Amino acid sequence: MEYKDTLLMPKTEFPMRGNLPNREPDIQAKWAEMNIYEKVQKRTVGRPLYVLHDGPPYANGDLHMGHALNKVLKDFIVRYKSMSGYSAPYVPGWDTHGLPIETALTKNKKVNRKEMSVSEFRKLCEEYAYEQIDSQRQQFMRLGVRGDWFNPYITLKPEYEAQQIKVFGEMAKKGYIYKGLKPVYWSPSSESALAEAEIEYQDKRSASIYVAFPVKDGKGVLEGDEKIIIWTTTPWTIPANLGISLHPELEYSVVKVNEEKFVIASALLEEVTKVLEWETPEVVKTLKGLDLDKVVAKHPIYDRESLVMVGEHVTTESGTGCVHTAPGHGEEDFIVGKQYGLDVLCPVDEKGYMTSEAPGFEGLFYDEANKPITEKLQEVGALLSLSFITHSYPHDWRTKKPTIFRATAQWFASIADIRQELLAAIQETKWVPTWGETRLFNMVRDRGDWCISRQRVWGVPIPVFYGENGEPIITDETIEHVSGLFREHGSNIWFEREAKDLLPEGFTHESSPNGQFTKETDIMDVWFDSGSSHQSVLVERDDLQRPADLYLEGSDQYRGWFNSSLSTSVAVTGKAPYKAVLSHGFTLDEQGRKMSKSIGNVILPSKVINQFGADILRLWVASVDFQSDVRVSDNGFKQVSEVYRKIRNTFRFLLGNLADFDHQTDSVSYENLREVDRYILVKLNKLVEKVRKSYETYDFAAVYHSVHNFCTIELSSFYLDFAKDILYIESANQNDRRAIQTVLYESLLSLTKLVAPILSHTADEVWEYIQGVEEESVQLVDMPEVTQFAGAKELEQKWDQFMSLRDDVLKALEIARNEKLIGKSLTASITLFTNDQSSALLTSIKEDLKQLFIVSDVKLGGAVENAPAEAKAFENVSILIEVAEGETCDRCWIVTPTVGQDESHPTLCSRCADVIKQSYSA
Repeated sequence: MEYKDTLLMPKTEFPMRGNLPNREPDIQAKWAEMNIYEKVQKRTVGRPLYVLHDGPPYANGDLHMGHALNKVLKDFIVRYKSMSGYSAPYVPGWDTHGLPIETALTKNKKVNRKEMSVSEFRKLCEEYAYEQIDSQRQQFMRLGVRGDWFNPYITLKPEYEAQQIKVFGEMAKKGYIYKGLKPVYWSPSSESALAEAEIEYQDKRSASIYVAFPVKDGKGVLEGDEKIIIWTTTPWTIPANLGISLHPELEYSVVKVNEEKFVIASALLEEVTKVLEWETPEVVKTLKGLDLDKVVAKHPIYDRESLVMVGEHVTTESGTGCVHTAPGHGEEDFIVGKQYGLDVLCPVDEKGYMTSEAPGFEGLFYDEANKPITEKLQEVGALLSLSFITHSYPHDWRTKKPTIFRATAQWFASIADIRQELLAAIQETKWVPTWGETRLFNMVRDRGDWCISRQRVWGVPIPVFYGENGEPIITDETIEHVSGLFREHGSNIWFEREAKDLLPEGFTHESSPNGQFTKETDIMDVWFDSGSSHQSVLVERDDLQRPADLYLEGSDQYRGWFNSSLSTSVAVTGKAPYKAVLSHGFTLDEQGRKMSKSIGNVILPSKVINQFGADILRLWVASVDFQSDVRVSDNGFKQVSEVYRKIRNTFRFLLGNLADFDHQTDSVSYENLREVDRYILVKLNKLVEKVRKSYETYDFAAVYHSVHNFCTIELSSFYLDFAKDILYIESANQNDRRAIQTVLYESLLSLTKLVAPILSHTADEVWEYIQGVEEESVQLVDMPEVTQFAGAKELEQKWDQFMSLRDDVLKALEIARNEKLIGKSLTASITLFTNDQSSALLTSIKEDLKQLFIVSDVKLGGAVENAPAEAKAFENVSILIEVAEGETCDRCWIVTPTVGQDESHPTLCSRCADVIKQSYSA
């Protein structure tokens, strides 16, 4: 007979290798067949609602690693909440309006916008958006993200647009919406106004010029032959200059240089002297800025005046302290100009070309006008210095082209009117990380009013009508009617019908005695679209609620969705739309650089999934410090793959050694377990407690490390290692074996549940092999509960001490192995020489020490001081390693003198011979 046939070796069909790229699609097909999302929601009906509101990604292009990081993090939270006492619906969404889709059609699809009506073009935009949604949906689902994927919210849907119109109407009703002529960020490349959230800063090379403005009327303070020096990096705005701003409390010097007199801030005199290469400027006199108020200067190019004004916005950080002021091209310029009654001159059109209001430069693109304007200043003797600097400059986040400030008539949402309510709402919200509160608080504290109008066609129309006298018309009646039309027909109807056909039947207004009306042609900022989702989704859908429990997005959304959602929600409800906000960092390459196609450093989620599997990507997400920027590399995924392999092998061992175990009939009660078995259950219980707490605090890295450590340290390196001698060798129903199997079963159940939110595919794969579970998916059960074991603290302390002593034994065995004294640990016999502490510990342990140490014999040799010189000394014990006496048993591999004592089994030890006899008699 071959004695290996009598061993109770692991028996399982659970695959050793994950083969995740091929296996996961089958698991996902099963989820789809069983409609797992609906089953989870049905199971949790009646529980408290937990709503993680999805910030909508833009429906254009394939997913990048930032998308994957974001959606997987959300999935961790939603899956955990549904397993821990909540009903946690997850409704994914998409942002679908805006320039990128218009651009994709005109550039990539070669659609000729001019050959069709606005309505026809918008329908093509809608079709393209749905194509992109279908593509992205499949990619998100391949990540294993569970959600209501075939009933998502989409910003172009009629019901969404209808609610957005109501948000606009409510804000207008409260006086928070107004139209005004103000300088706003303007993108010539997009031919539209932009909000602050649509601005990103990139380096730009600009001209740096110092220009002299001759004084025309010194108002008795200046003599009339002085010149005021301004500095600017935008020469193209000089034709729009209407004034010069000084700080009222700053000191200004009149300096004489080569028979000329100049006015500059005293604090900047030294710097300007260096730039202009003055040799010995003489300070003639000093004045306060307020003394120069309403002095009149001459425009250096045109025959018009430039008024000297005072304002608190002037600083001495750079320049001359005399600020070139063009009210049509700067917010602060606009404000101070308005206070002094200046016109708003904006000689640049929507495409960025100079108009007839800039004589001599008409038809030039603004950036190209810099050179001829500078040459003209040189010609008239006004240019004092020209150089070039590279500085951070606002760019259009979509086209990546520079923006300008340009005064146009735009629709605004007032931030000033609700600023205090916004700041209070921020302070009432929980922020993770905590610095998020400060970041958004400062943004809201300092931001101006929100420009919400865009000069595009693919978006939600601004629902405003105009009377015959040009007066805007926004009433409860018109808002309700337009909202209803949009709900029934979609917003395309705005472009398909005349104004009179969009108004309620029989509508009249005092601004139009003849009943003639026109409609607004601008659309809303896309941030107003997504920022209305608290109304269009959380209120619109019966399975959700406002405020949401959590918003989770990248850190760029403090100036984006977190901000716009807060603004509209506070304006409409007085409260934030969220109870808590969690943000994550950006995904970067291995060197910490932004991923870019031009650099060639992009790692796509699809590539990672095809190579490693979605569960490896998910485990990687759990492993990183996601609240900071995250570096992505192949090496990182390979390291995580190794951790996954250890976790999977642990599951395989557990399953294999439970093949003959029925937890209902074979389980051993906690009280009847050996101490070592109870110790592992106590450690398992602490793991459950720590992991659940970590999930609650979004510390997924702690989940990752805790589970990995439990599998490798408590289980693989200790309990499972020595347990093999009992699991494989003893008879099937032997009590110690059933005790170990009881621990293995509890560990298997708990571990599978604990990793289910992260390793969604693997956990369900394992669940199929667990005997005795009724639910068809681990997603349909709750997290393991923390158990209070009597005497757990004392038990853990005792066995932690033993584990420390065991480490000393393992070190001694390793030294002996390196010295070629022994081979495998089962060839060794050890003698322990103890002090009082270790002696008491070892004598209190009832388990077989040679099994715990995985050696063939253990003897207690007395006190430490009696240890021979060759013994290895440690803090509480000295250890003598010797070659075990006897022969090696063919079955259990223990070296013992009892091998061959049973004549019927000459190659077995007495223990194995007894087990085999019992099995035959049974």
